[in-house]
Order: sequence, then C-alpha cells, then structure tokens
Amino acid sequence: MRTLPRLLGAATALYSIAIMIKPALLARPCGLTTTPGGAEVTMPVAVLIRAIGARDVAIGTAMVCAPRGSALRAATAARVAADAADAVVFGVQLAEPDRRMKIAGFAAGWALLCALSSRWAG
Repeated sequence: MRTLPRLLGAATALYSIAIMIKPALLARPCGLTTTPGGAEVTMPVAVLIRAIGARDVAIGTAMVCAPRGSALRAATAARVAADAADAVVFGVQLAEPDRRMKIAGFAAGWALLCALSSRWAG
C-alpha cells in the first residue's frame, strides 16, 4: 500500500496526458462535444480541458516523484483539492443533471481515494 499514492499520481498523469492530446476523452462524458458521436470539441472547450490536463500532469507527476513524507502528503493534498474543486464545478455547472452527478461523483470518488492514500505517504 505504500505505493498507492504514487500509483494514483501516475494514473492521474497518464489520463491527463491523454485528455491534453484528445480533449474529447473528457468532453464527451461531460456533454461538451458539438457532435452526437462526441468527436468534435470547440476550441474554447479544448483549451480549458488542456489546461486541466496540464494542471493534473503536474500534480500527478509530483505524487510520483515527491519524497515520502511531507512533500508527498502535500502533492496528494493538491490532488485532493483539485478533484474536490472539479467535483463542485462539474456538479453545479454541467448542463445535464445525469452527467453532473456522474462526473461529480467520479471526481469526488477520486478525491476520496487520493485522500485515503495519503495514509501511506510516509
């Protein structure tokens, strides 16, 4: 379990790289695409998703690379704060109630998992 914060950081960074390359991976579940199939994303939506991705690559990489102890706990706390904020924003702002609950629930769940993993941060 000592590696859990690092595994969560790596998963975060990898997913974040993926959404930076293909913003539709996040836009589609959020209902933010312009086509029924969900392949097209407007430039403003793509820019914001890439910004979220960049933020999360940085935090995820910090979770992987930070030394055990206070540095790893701080990186994990940043991950929890970012995911909690995402849960609130997506949970309030997405247009479709079903998507709001699904996306906010996923973000809140990831925040909780990361918070629990801080127990093994050293």
